[in-house]
Amino acid sequence: MTQTQSTDRPIVYIRQVAVADLPEEVQSRAEGRDVLYAIGRENGEQIALVDNRELAFTVARQNDLRPVSVH
Repeated sequence: MTQTQSTDRPIVYIRQVAVADLPEEVQSRAEGRDVLYAIGRENGEQIALVDNRELAFTVARQNDLRPVSVH
């Protein structure tokens, strides 16, 4: 993949999210986890929650998105 192709993909942000900060419906499906990883658009829209950071990056790339870590 060339540099140009990489930068043409939309950026998404990967960040750790405390399960306690999520809506109760999501908390009840977190299966005892304390944290999940959010994939979000540049405008702040959360588009996915996944179990771990590696999976978040994989899901983003599989959907032709360019993941960036947020600390």
